[in-house]
Amino acid sequence: MIPRIAVTSGEPAGIGPELCLTLAARELDCELVCLGDTTLLAERARLTGSSAALRRYAAHAQGAQARQRHVPGTLLIEHSPLRSPSEPGRLDARNAPYVLGLLDRAIDGALAGEFDAIVTAPVHKGIINDAGVAFLGHTEYFAQRAHVARPVMMLTAGKLRVALATTHLPLKAVSAAITVDSLCETLTILSRDLQQRFRIRAPRIAVCGLNPHAGEGGYLGDEEQRVIGPAIDKLKRQGLDVEGPLPADTVFVPHLLNGFDAVLAMYHDQGLPVVKHVGFERAVNVTLGLPFVRTSVDHGTALDLAGTGRAESGSLAAAVQLALELAPR
Repeated sequence: MIPRIAVTSGEPAGIGPELCLTLAARELDCELVCLGDTTLLAERARLTGSSAALRRYAAHAQGAQARQRHVPGTLLIEHSPLRSPSEPGRLDARNAPYVLGLLDRAIDGALAGEFDAIVTAPVHKGIINDAGVAFLGHTEYFAQRAHVARPVMMLTAGKLRVALATTHLPLKAVSAAITVDSLCETLTILSRDLQQRFRIRAPRIAVCGLNPHAGEGGYLGDEEQRVIGPAIDKLKRQGLDVEGPLPADTVFVPHLLNGFDAVLAMYHDQGLPVVKHVGFERAVNVTLGLPFVRTSVDHGTALDLAGTGRAESGSLAAAVQLALELAPR
C-alpha cells in the first residue's frame, strides 16, 4: 500500500499555495492530496507560471479505493473554499477559519486512517490570533486536536536532529517550564519516536544545559543541577542513552555531534538556528508524540515573495520526502 499524504496549503496570502504547486512536478512514491481552495491555487499557478494540472480529490469516492500513485505534472486537490478572496501578500483575518479548517480536515483524516501522514505549509500565527483564536503554532494545535498532552517539536536537516524541551515561549518563561517530569516525558517521547519512526535501534541523545557553559557548576545558574541533571540520571537508570547537561555552545561541534542521533535543546532559539544554518532549504519540522506522522517546512509565510514564483520549495519537498519515509505502509 502506498502512503496517502495530505498537504495543507497554509496561509492563502503567503507562499504556501505556490509551494504546493511545485510538488506537482516531482516523482513521488505516494498519493499526494493538497488541501486548499482550487480557485486560489489556479490563480497562483497563473501568477507563477506553473503548468500543474489540478485534479479533484473526492474523499467519498476514493477513500475506500486503492491509492493512486502521484502523477508528475498533476496535483490532486480537495477543495475547501476561502472565506474571503485572497491577494498575495495581504493578510485577511476573515480567512483564519479557512486556514484552521484545513488543519482540522487533515487531522480528522489522519485519525480516521484516510491519510498516512500530514505535511503543512506555513501559517501566520499573528493573523489567526487577530481573528480571535488563541494560536501558538502548528505543534500545539495538532497536540490539542489529537488529545496529546506533550508534543515534541524536532527539526531535522539531513542527519542533524534537534528537539525542543519547550516550544513557543518567551525566554523569561522557559526556566519555570522545565521540570524533571517534563524533561523525562520529552526525552522518552524523543527516544521512542527515534526508534519507531526513524528506525534507530538504540538512539543516543545529547541534552543541552539551559545556561551558558551548562551553568558553570552552579555559578551561572542552577537549573542544570536542580532539574536537568536529575532528569538525565533518572532516565539513565531506566535504560535510555542520554548524555548531559552539555554546554549548548559546544555540543554542536561536529566531532561531538557525530556521537549522537539527536540533541535536545532547552528552548526554541537555542537549537533551531543551528539547524537552519546547516540546511535552511532542506530543514524539516517534525512533531513527535502524535498518533500520526506530521512534518512541515521550517520557514514562515514570506508574504513579500507570495505570487512572485521566487520562493524556494526545497523545505516543503524535504518535508514530503521525510513524511513518505516515516509513514506506515
